[in-house]
Amino acid sequence: MQLYYAPRTISVAVAIVLEEAGLDYEAISLDFAGGEQTRPAYKQINPKGRVPALVVDGGILTETGALLDYIAAVAPQAGLVPDDPLMAARMRELMYYLASTVHVNHAHRLRGPRWADKKSSWKDMKEKVPQTMTACCEYIVSNGLRGPFVLGETFSLADAYLYVVCSWLEGDGVDVSAFPKIIAFRDTIEARASVKAVRAAGML
Repeated sequence: MQLYYAPRTISVAVAIVLEEAGLDYEAISLDFAGGEQTRPAYKQINPKGRVPALVVDGGILTETGALLDYIAAVAPQAGLVPDDPLMAARMRELMYYLASTVHVNHAHRLRGPRWADKKSSWKDMKEKVPQTMTACCEYIVSNGLRGPFVLGETFSLADAYLYVVCSWLEGDGVDVSAFPKIIAFRDTIEARASVKAVRAAGML
């Protein structure tokens, strides 16, 4: 497998899960600052011009949640998705919230042109980010973390996803000291061999 990613983006969650699953892969870094994701060569891989993209036998997959589910399916021995249907749904409930709400709020800080043409609108979006991301943290602490991990005592796909999102919080203007549960979660995940490996590779 080949994973196209950009450092410190959500695509790193896929690398963490590949490490957790013990799967071999080649990590290919894109220069986002230089606009490599917008060039024709990468657009042939992912027409959306975003990361991640995962080249697998049979084609190319995009969208973080889909990639994570694929990895869990091809490496069931890793136990990255709970067998209990309700717990699996709880896992995806948080993942979809991260994708649909938290990631979008975060993107308003740097990606204003996606939603508005006027620079004054970009400024307004950026200034709103600390408030919206803080509100997201409040929800995550109250409803998304059931213990050391998202599902309580067991690591799942959602933990890799949430960990990368939580690595953005200081940059988004969130007072993380107000959320000791998130600090403890980050410490727990950072102690895992998978995260140490991607950090050593310069992905985080």
